[in-house]
Amino acid sequence: MSTDWPALNELLADSPETKPVFFDLASKQDRAQIEELKHDGKLRFATDDYLEQLRELYGIRNPTAVYAPGFEDSFRKHVSELEKQKPFIEQGVWVYYPWRGQIVHILTEEDYFDVRTARNQNLITKEEQRTFYDATIGIAGLSVGSSVALAIVLQGGGKRLRLADMDRLALSNTNRVLAGADRLGELKVVSVARAIYELNPYAQLELFPEGLSPQNASSFFDGLDVVIDEIDQLAVKCLIREEAKRRKLPVVMAADNGDNAVVDIDRYDLDPELEYFHGRMGEVDYEMLSKLDKFGIGKKITELIGAENVTPRMQASLLEMGKTIVSWPQLGGAALLNGAAVAYCVRKILTGGLLETNRALISMDEKLTPGYQDEEQIEKRRASSVEFAKRFGIEL
Repeated sequence: MSTDWPALNELLADSPETKPVFFDLASKQDRAQIEELKHDGKLRFATDDYLEQLRELYGIRNPTAVYAPGFEDSFRKHVSELEKQKPFIEQGVWVYYPWRGQIVHILTEEDYFDVRTARNQNLITKEEQRTFYDATIGIAGLSVGSSVALAIVLQGGGKRLRLADMDRLALSNTNRVLAGADRLGELKVVSVARAIYELNPYAQLELFPEGLSPQNASSFFDGLDVVIDEIDQLAVKCLIREEAKRRKLPVVMAADNGDNAVVDIDRYDLDPELEYFHGRMGEVDYEMLSKLDKFGIGKKITELIGAENVTPRMQASLLEMGKTIVSWPQLGGAALLNGAAVAYCVRKILTGGLLETNRALISMDEKLTPGYQDEEQIEKRRASSVEFAKRFGIEL
């Protein structure tokens, strides 16, 4: 079937459809552009919740008055004073989302930031929040990485983000990536970028739709404060650490493991001589890892995660790849768990908080399964891990 509809999945990552557009209704030129968008059918919806945003901002700036008698009268007087300065419709800014055909009336950036992060205090201090927001963060790989990106932005972090992934969103991805059928076929960098801009239209994003490679690594890493590794390819994981080590940048990586998470932290900012992957795969480099066959890759991944850490169901599933299943299983809950864990690590690194410098296992099974720590169950899992490791020629 052929149609004249625009093919959204053919949009390039640098298309204007990927970024929001800001308008100032005090400007005749901006008003004319909006009228043109309406005439062309590109602007179909408008959302104006600006008064409620002002109410929240006023409360945040005057917290002792919020629950006191007369707050509404005081707020109305404040609004009246603002309207004397310029018409209500010309205050703040209007942000247009081309992919939604929608324009939204919002506060200016600093006010928007203050309201968005107000409920973070004092779980995150004002100083920590500003540091977190002003950081430049690189995220390579946007499966689990999409949950990482959204967890960071939800917490008011990472105004400047670099996103690298060459893949397009497939239906099988939607069990763990926060995107629906309307985005199938879309470049993952575009899909994640749009979701970020909808949370924070003031975000500054750089997209790498070709993925991360030796050819663009320098551009991706320049000016980063921290890098997040959610790439599938082992060779590119090593490339990330080669660049990070040279630039003394911290690396955070999380891998889902059934319902659980394995979080690895490489603090090259603290110790530039740190071994790649904390030595878990021995001496490796990009060239060597790029030449591994399927079995060799499986062995190295098992060494990296640790056969003793792989859950029994994951062990069984990995041995069925190419037989009864086509790829390793991943769960949406684990992706969200990884996203929250990595966002936590990134915030702690940027704000100088105390943080593990090697590895942390976050196990839903351990915390929520009755009898998980019973001696019999521990021995059963150990025996299963030994047998699993032998399949790859690894001794535990």
